[in-house]
Amino acid sequence: HLGESGGGSVQAGGSLRLSCEVSGYDANSYCAGWFREPSPGRGREAVTSIDRAGVARYADSVKGRFTISQDNAKNTVYLQMDSLKPEDTAIYYCAVATQCYSAFDLWLRYVAYHQGTQVTVSP
Repeated sequence: HLGESGGGSVQAGGSLRLSCEVSGYDANSYCAGWFREPSPGRGREAVTSIDRAGVARYADSVKGRFTISQDNAKNTVYLQMDSLKPEDTAIYYCAVATQCYSAFDLWLRYVAYHQGTQVTVSP
């Protein structure tokens, strides 16, 4: 089960924060993060993931602007999005897999995900 919150609308240059509580997975081994879709069915982009040891990876499009973090005691993962751009507008899905996999796109193939939350960035 994934419980996602956050999102909304902001002007370019602004910030938003997403959070995702993970339950039902082995607390020592899951790999959680987010992917996004500009609109349903328009193709997914893996945005970021983090493993239990805290090793994170990011899509090139968000490096230096987005930060993923986690609170292991709460099994909750956070995505801090700064310097948002209009091209960041998308539905953001909290996602989790049993491992991070060597390739980001491979992680995306095996994730279970929540219903998603809209992030809209206006110019």
